[in-house]
Amino acid sequence: MTAMATPRHRVSVAVAHAHSEIDAVADASVWSMDAAETTATLIQLTRLKARVAELEARVAEHADDEQVDTWAHRTRQTKPVVLGQVRLGQALVTRGHVRDALAAGDLVVEQARVIVAAPDQLPGDLDTTLVEKAERHLVAAGREHTAPTLRILGKRLMDVVAPDLADEYEAKQLAREEADALLATTFTMVDDGHGKCHGKFTVPSLHGAALKKMLLAIAAPQHRTATDGPAAPGAGVVPRPGRERLGRAFCELLERYPARRLPQTGGISATIVVTMTLEALEGRLEQAALLDTGEKITAATARRLACEAGLIPAVLGGRSEVLDLGRTRRFHTKAQRTAIGIRDKGCTEPGCDWPPAMCHVHHDIPWSRGGPTDVEHGRLLCPKHHTRFHRRT
Repeated sequence: MTAMATPRHRVSVAVAHAHSEIDAVADASVWSMDAAETTATLIQLTRLKARVAELEARVAEHADDEQVDTWAHRTRQTKPVVLGQVRLGQALVTRGHVRDALAAGDLVVEQARVIVAAPDQLPGDLDTTLVEKAERHLVAAGREHTAPTLRILGKRLMDVVAPDLADEYEAKQLAREEADALLATTFTMVDDGHGKCHGKFTVPSLHGAALKKMLLAIAAPQHRTATDGPAAPGAGVVPRPGRERLGRAFCELLERYPARRLPQTGGISATIVVTMTLEALEGRLEQAALLDTGEKITAATARRLACEAGLIPAVLGGRSEVLDLGRTRRFHTKAQRTAIGIRDKGCTEPGCDWPPAMCHVHHDIPWSRGGPTDVEHGRLLCPKHHTRFHRRT
C-alpha cells in the first residue's frame, strides 16, 4: 500500500486502518471457504465497495481542481473517470437519501447514478416534498431492482408523486423527446470498395420499433425456411445468429420495397439502373453488371433481381447512346395472378404444399429471353423453389 503521511482526520485514519486490514489478508488463501461463506463474503464485499465509493465521492466533491488533477495522475485514472466521481459527490450533497443508502451498502454505484439523475426529469416547479418523495421511492425500489429497471421506473415518477398530473406531464415529456429525436436523426453510409457497405443511423424510437418489427417478420424461422430450405432432418429450424439474420432481412426489405411507394423525382420513382449485356442477362456470358450509382454486381445477382423487378429494356449504340427505350411490362396483372392461383392451387414443384397466396408467379420461358407475361406460360413457385430455379439458371 502507499503510505499516508501521518493521517489526522478521522476519515483519513479510517482509510489507513482499512488498508492495514486488507494487507493482513493479502496472502490468505480462499480455497477452504465453503459455498455459503463464499456467497456471503462476495455480497459483503459488494456492500463494502459501495460504501467506499460513497466515501470516495464525498471526498472528491471536497477536492479542488488541482487536487483532482493530482488524484487522476497519481492513480493513473483518466480525467473523465475521476470527474464522474466528483459529479456523483456533488449530486449526493442534494440527494441525502441516496447518499445514506450508498453509504450503508444498500445500493451499488450504478444504481445511485440512476437515482440521483431521475428527479432532474421532474417539472422544475414541482414541490420539493414531492421531489423528496420520488427520491425515497427509487431508493426503496433499488433494494429489489437493477439500474436498468430503475431507469424505467424513473420515467414514471409522476405516477407515484403526483398521479393527477402524470398524464399531462407524460404527454409533454414524450413531445419533448420526439422533438429531440428528430433533431438528432442521422444516417451515414459508405462503400468500402470491396463489396460491402457500412453505415450507422440514429432515428426516433417509433421508426426504430417499426424497422425492428419489419426485420423480425422477414427473419422469422418460417420465412427463412421457405427461402433457404429446411434444416437437416431432425435438426429443426436452426436460425442464423441474430445480427446476421437481421442483416439479411434488411437486404431483403430493400430489395422488396415497392418502387411505386417511393417519392418521384423528375417524374420517375427512385430506380436503380443496371447496365449489362443481353448475353450476361441470359446467362450466356458471366460479366459484371454496372449500377448507375457506380458499384458493380455479378451477373447472377442481376439475373436474380431481374426476376422480381420491373425491366425497362434499352438498346444502346456504340457510344452508349439510347437508340430505343422500352417500358416495364414484366409483371403479371392481378387478374392473371388470380387465374394462375386458381389453376395451380399452390407451388407447382412436386411434393411442395405452399398455398397460392404465399407463392411467386414464375415465367416458364424467362422474360429476358422473350417469354410472354401471360397465364399459359406462368406458374406458381414458392420462394424456396423460385430461388433454387434461378440459382440453377
